[in-house]
Amino acid sequence: MPHGSSHAPRPAGAHRVVVVVDANSNPFELGCATEVFGLRRPEIGRDLYEFALCSPEPRTLMRDGFFTLTGVAGLEAAEAADTLIVPNRPDVEVPRRPAVLDAVRRAHARGARLVGFCSGAFTLAEAGVLDGRRATAHWQWADSFRARFPSVRLESDVLFVDDGDILTAAGSAAALDLGLHIVRRDHGAEVATAVSRRLVFAAHRDGGQRQFVERPVPDLPDESLAPVLAWALERLDAPLSVADLAARAAVSPATLHRRFRAQLGTTPLAWLTAERVALACRLIERGEARLEVVARRSGLGTAARLRTLMRRETGITPSAYRTRFGRR
Repeated sequence: MPHGSSHAPRPAGAHRVVVVVDANSNPFELGCATEVFGLRRPEIGRDLYEFALCSPEPRTLMRDGFFTLTGVAGLEAAEAADTLIVPNRPDVEVPRRPAVLDAVRRAHARGARLVGFCSGAFTLAEAGVLDGRRATAHWQWADSFRARFPSVRLESDVLFVDDGDILTAAGSAAALDLGLHIVRRDHGAEVATAVSRRLVFAAHRDGGQRQFVERPVPDLPDESLAPVLAWALERLDAPLSVADLAARAAVSPATLHRRFRAQLGTTPLAWLTAERVALACRLIERGEARLEVVARRSGLGTAARLRTLMRRETGITPSAYRTRFGRR
C-alpha cells in the first residue's frame, strides 16, 4: 500500500470493518470503532471482525491538532470493506475530500454497509447516499444539516438510526451504542453482552432513546435507578409491572417515569420490554428451542407475544434468530 498498512490480519473470510480517518477527525469516535470492532476477543474465543484504519494522506492531523495519525493504510483499503465507517469532524461546513466521497459512493454501490458516527452523517449526505433515507446526527448540528440536506429524513432526537445498510449515531457515547447494536445484529445478544461487559458499558440502549438526558448523574444517591434496575434484572421472568418497579423504588409510578426519562432517556415499560427481549435472545442462543419456554422464562408470557416483540425489537422472528445465532 502507498502508506502504512492495515491492522494485523484476521482469519480469512471475516467481516472486514474499515474506518476512514481524514483531517480534523474526532479521536473519540475513532477510539469507539477500534474498541468495538478492532480488539481481539479472547473472552469470546474468536475474533469478530477484520479491522483496518485508512486515510487519504500519510499523515493525518486529528481534531484541533491533538496528535498526528501515521502508519495506517491508504484510502484504497476502503475498497475491501464490508462495513465502512466514514470520517467525522467538528468543522461540518467544510466540504469533504472528493476522494473520500468517491470511496463512500463506491462502497455503497457494491453493497457495503455504511456507518456514520456524529458528524459522519454529513459525509454520507455529501456523498449523496442518504437522499430519501433516515439518519441522525448530533443535536447541535440538526438545523445546519436540515438546511443543507433537505432530502434526508433527519431524526435529531435519537441515539442512533439503523436504516438497513446505512447506520448513523448521534455522537460521542452514542457511537458505542451503535457499535454494540451492530455487533448484536451481526453476532447476537450473547456476544454483544460480552463485548459491552469488557467495555464496562450498558449492553443495550435502544436507538430511539433521546440524545440529551437531563440528569445523567442524579443529584441524590437515593434517586439512582441502579438498585431497582438490578432488582428487576433478577426477576425478568416474574410478572413485573411499572407499578412493581415503582413500589420497589418507593416512589409513585409518575416519579419513576420521570427518573427513567431523566437518567436513561426511556420509559420504565420500554426498558423492561427491551431487557426481556434481550434475555429471550440469549436463551435462544444458548439452545432453548421451545418458544413457550423462552417466552415464560423471559417474562414475555406467550409465544405469540414473543414473536411480536422480537420482530419489533430485532427485526427478525425467533425462528430466524435461532437459525442465525443459535448453537450449531
